[in-house]
Amino acid sequence: MTHVELNLTAGRDQVQEAILWKLSREFNVKVNIKKANIDEDFGYALLELSGPVEEIQRATAWLMTTGVHVEATQRAVGA
Repeated sequence: MTHVELNLTAGRDQVQEAILWKLSREFNVKVNIKKANIDEDFGYALLELSGPVEEIQRATAWLMTTGVHVEATQRAVGA
């Protein structure tokens, strides 16, 4: 199983959407919210995604299509 940490930042339009809910529903990844600060104008979240490499790649690619700024901070492959 692979683990990836992502920093997400979102503007006003994106924080109104249920992006994290869709992420957990549409992709076969475990979503761990390690830190977050979200209000009506701006949002920041540090996520850990765990799962098959292909699903993490698909989930990350989808996040990038939502207008959220996505930055990978850490990758780990392990059992």
